[in-house]
Amino acid sequence: MMVNLVKLCVGITAVGQLEQLQATRRRESSENGRLPVNIHITRNKPKRSQEIIDHGSLYWVIRRQIRVRQRIIRVDDLEDLEGKKRCGLILDPQLIRTEHRAYRPFQGWRYLEQSDAPLDLTSNQEAGVGMPSEMEEELRELGLL
Repeated sequence: MMVNLVKLCVGITAVGQLEQLQATRRRESSENGRLPVNIHITRNKPKRSQEIIDHGSLYWVIRRQIRVRQRIIRVDDLEDLEGKKRCGLILDPQLIRTEHRAYRPFQGWRYLEQSDAPLDLTSNQEAGVGMPSEMEEELRELGLL
Protein backbone atom coordinates (compact mmCIF):
# COMPACT_ATOMS: atom_id res chain seq x y z
CA MET A 1 0.00 0.00 0.00
CA MET A 2 1.28 3.46 -0.90
CA VAL A 3 1.77 6.08 1.79
CA ASN A 4 2.84 9.73 1.62
CA LEU A 5 4.41 12.22 3.99
CA VAL A 6 3.21 15.70 4.89
CA LYS A 7 5.57 18.45 6.10
CA LEU A 8 5.34 22.13 6.97
CA CYS A 9 7.18 24.33 4.48
CA VAL A 10 8.64 26.77 7.02
CA GLY A 11 9.48 30.26 5.78
CA ILE A 12 7.73 29.79 2.44
CA THR A 13 4.55 31.74 1.66
CA ALA A 14 3.79 30.62 -1.91
CA VAL A 15 4.42 27.65 -4.20
CA GLY A 16 6.40 29.87 -6.60
CA GLN A 17 8.77 30.78 -3.78
CA LEU A 18 9.39 27.07 -3.08
CA GLU A 19 10.06 26.47 -6.80
CA GLN A 20 12.61 29.30 -6.89
CA LEU A 21 14.34 28.17 -3.69
CA GLN A 22 14.72 24.59 -4.90
CA ALA A 23 15.96 25.70 -8.34
CA THR A 24 18.55 27.93 -6.67
CA ARG A 25 19.73 25.10 -4.41
CA ARG A 26 20.03 22.70 -7.37
CA ARG A 27 22.03 25.28 -9.34
CA GLU A 28 24.34 25.98 -6.37
CA SER A 29 24.89 22.25 -5.81
CA SER A 30 25.84 21.80 -9.46
CA GLU A 31 28.22 24.78 -9.34
CA ASN A 32 29.90 23.28 -6.26
CA GLY A 33 30.43 19.87 -7.86
CA ARG A 34 27.56 18.10 -6.09
CA LEU A 35 24.59 16.35 -7.65
CA PRO A 36 21.83 18.88 -8.39
CA VAL A 37 19.04 17.09 -6.51
CA ASN A 38 16.28 18.24 -4.21
CA ILE A 39 16.99 16.78 -0.79
CA HIS A 40 15.10 17.40 2.42
CA ILE A 41 17.00 16.27 5.50
CA THR A 42 14.98 15.16 8.49
CA ARG A 43 15.94 13.76 11.88
CA ASN A 44 13.92 10.55 11.71
CA LYS A 45 13.68 8.03 8.91
CA PRO A 46 10.12 6.89 8.16
CA LYS A 47 9.65 3.30 9.30
CA ARG A 48 7.34 2.83 6.32
CA SER A 49 9.93 4.11 3.82
CA GLN A 50 9.48 1.06 1.54
CA GLU A 51 5.84 2.09 1.06
CA ILE A 52 6.92 5.63 0.16
CA ILE A 53 9.73 5.07 -2.35
CA ASP A 54 8.81 5.58 -6.02
CA HIS A 55 5.08 5.96 -5.44
CA GLY A 56 4.74 8.22 -2.42
CA SER A 57 4.96 12.00 -2.30
CA LEU A 58 5.89 14.70 0.16
CA TYR A 59 2.92 17.04 0.53
CA TRP A 60 3.99 20.56 1.52
CA VAL A 61 1.90 22.67 3.92
CA ILE A 62 2.24 26.34 2.98
CA ARG A 63 0.32 28.96 4.96
CA ARG A 64 -1.62 26.28 6.88
CA GLN A 65 -2.80 24.44 3.76
CA ILE A 66 -1.49 21.55 1.73
CA ARG A 67 -0.88 23.20 -1.65
CA VAL A 68 1.69 21.14 -3.53
CA ARG A 69 3.41 17.77 -3.57
CA GLN A 70 6.69 16.30 -4.79
CA ARG A 71 7.27 12.66 -5.60
CA ILE A 72 9.77 10.98 -3.27
CA ILE A 73 12.39 9.24 -5.39
CA ARG A 74 14.34 7.62 -2.58
CA VAL A 75 15.08 7.72 1.13
CA ASP A 76 18.78 7.86 2.09
CA ASP A 77 20.49 7.16 5.42
CA LEU A 78 22.80 10.08 6.25
CA GLU A 79 25.02 11.31 9.08
CA ASP A 80 25.49 14.91 10.12
CA LEU A 81 28.88 16.45 10.99
CA GLU A 82 28.55 15.22 14.59
CA GLY A 83 27.89 11.64 13.49
CA LYS A 84 24.16 11.69 14.29
CA LYS A 85 21.91 9.67 12.01
CA ARG A 86 19.69 11.64 9.66
CA CYS A 87 17.38 10.84 6.78
CA GLY A 88 17.56 12.39 3.32
CA LEU A 89 14.35 12.51 1.30
CA ILE A 90 15.35 12.80 -2.36
CA LEU A 91 12.56 14.64 -4.18
CA ASP A 92 11.57 14.88 -7.82
CA PRO A 93 12.19 18.45 -9.08
CA GLN A 94 8.63 18.72 -10.39
CA LEU A 95 6.17 20.38 -8.02
CA ILE A 96 2.59 19.19 -8.54
CA ARG A 97 -0.05 21.61 -7.31
CA THR A 98 -2.92 20.07 -5.38
CA GLU A 99 -6.32 21.11 -4.17
CA HIS A 100 -5.87 23.23 -1.07
CA ARG A 101 -6.54 21.36 2.15
CA ALA A 102 -6.37 22.98 5.58
CA TYR A 103 -3.76 21.40 7.86
CA ARG A 104 -2.87 22.36 11.43
CA PRO A 105 0.72 23.14 12.41
CA PHE A 106 2.86 20.28 13.75
CA GLN A 107 6.53 19.41 14.19
CA GLY A 108 8.49 17.10 11.92
CA TRP A 109 6.59 15.10 9.32
CA ARG A 110 3.46 12.95 9.41
CA TYR A 111 2.25 10.03 7.34
CA LEU A 112 -0.55 10.84 4.92
CA GLU A 113 -2.52 7.90 3.59
CA GLN A 114 -3.34 8.08 -0.11
CA SER A 115 -7.06 8.06 0.67
CA ASP A 116 -6.60 11.27 2.73
CA ALA A 117 -4.37 13.08 0.23
CA PRO A 118 -5.78 16.04 -1.72
CA LEU A 119 -6.26 15.56 -5.45
CA ASP A 120 -3.85 17.03 -7.99
CA LEU A 121 -5.05 20.10 -9.85
CA THR A 122 -5.55 19.76 -13.57
CA SER A 123 -3.79 22.25 -15.86
CA ASN A 124 -7.14 24.05 -16.31
CA GLN A 125 -7.58 24.39 -12.55
CA GLU A 126 -3.98 25.60 -12.18
CA ALA A 127 -4.60 28.27 -14.78
CA GLY A 128 -7.60 29.47 -12.76
CA VAL A 129 -9.80 32.19 -14.09
CA GLY A 130 -7.09 34.82 -14.39
CA MET A 131 -7.24 35.64 -10.69
CA PRO A 132 -3.96 36.26 -8.81
CA SER A 133 -3.17 33.33 -6.49
CA GLU A 134 -3.02 35.60 -3.42
CA MET A 135 -6.52 36.89 -4.13
CA GLU A 136 -7.81 33.36 -4.68
CA GLU A 137 -6.25 32.25 -1.37
CA GLU A 138 -7.86 35.13 0.53
CA LEU A 139 -11.28 34.42 -1.01
CA ARG A 140 -10.92 30.74 -0.06
CA GLU A 141 -9.98 31.69 3.51
CA LEU A 142 -13.10 33.86 3.68
CA GLY A 143 -15.20 30.95 2.40
CA LEU A 144 -16.17 32.75 -0.80
CA LEU A 145 -14.69 30.15 -3.16
